[in-house]
Amino acid sequence: MELGISTFGEIKADNVAGGALNAYTRVQQLIAEAKLADEKGLDVFALGEHHRPDFVVSAPEVVLAAIAAVTRHIRLSSAVTVLSSADPVRTYQNFATLDLISGGRAEIMAGRGSFIESFPLFGYDLQDYNTLFTEKLELLLKIIENEKVTWNGKHRAGISGLGVYPRSYQERLPVWIAVGGTPGSVARAGNLNLPLTIAILGAEPHRFAPLVELYRQSATEAGHDASKLQLAINCHTYVADSSQQASDEFWPIYEKMMNRIGRERGWSPITRDQFEYMRSPEGSLLVGSPEEVVSKLKYQHQLFRNTRFLAQVIGGDLPHEKIMHSIDLFATEVAPEVRAYIAGS
Repeated sequence: MELGISTFGEIKADNVAGGALNAYTRVQQLIAEAKLADEKGLDVFALGEHHRPDFVVSAPEVVLAAIAAVTRHIRLSSAVTVLSSADPVRTYQNFATLDLISGGRAEIMAGRGSFIESFPLFGYDLQDYNTLFTEKLELLLKIIENEKVTWNGKHRAGISGLGVYPRSYQERLPVWIAVGGTPGSVARAGNLNLPLTIAILGAEPHRFAPLVELYRQSATEAGHDASKLQLAINCHTYVADSSQQASDEFWPIYEKMMNRIGRERGWSPITRDQFEYMRSPEGSLLVGSPEEVVSKLKYQHQLFRNTRFLAQVIGGDLPHEKIMHSIDLFATEVAPEVRAYIAGS
């Protein structure tokens, strides 16, 4: 199983028109995190696209290109590219360029996005939320398969026999579909025989098992070999030397982030008791000692038979040396145990 890191690049907003010192610092930290993950033998580093003051990454492929220059082996992915409000031609060109810089390590993780800021920012109507993604995914996949493209759609001007350049270093630039739990999106990934990432950021993991079965069933019904499907699970993760240390250090930043987002969406405030329940053996938070995180990853693999796990790191107010220590523990103490378990299962 591949093991990696994902992050949205949380920051304290600079609230300035220029001279964004917090943003500068956080980007440098992201590069350092990816470099450490690569040096310690992790498989993937993924950055999420957002267009908000509390997240620094609006152009994952640009930051990933900087990371490509200081890493050697780790695969570089978005997490996610909000394809609904992006242009598929430009998306392909940017990631193909990243692929050339990195020597074939680029991936696109495409999703509809859990936030909506990009839609009005780029002039799209939220009423077209579903059709935008469907149409743009179709065009992106066509570009990946063909040097010259002829295509027509509703939300973008058509293309008539035009080439899209540069082409990727990999024979086929990988595209993963990322979902938060929508059955239709899961079935689409299966039908298209595309790798799937499921973000489990709240509910108990076992509740997602039917979605995984739907994914495999949809692939089988479409004539694909379900045994060859790639499946990733993404969960908030923080590893410390002890369980109590992990809980005490992660709770303040988790509570602040979740309740900030919760106020926007009308959620009830999260409590420490809820947080501790989510840290329990069958909960969604991988927050604890290396032994606890290993146990939860084994449990998830029994549920899903997943081929990849992404540990979603939350930054922001947490001192960066603690984030780096968490990544180091994940890579050096958690990853070897999980890999050994998978190899023997």
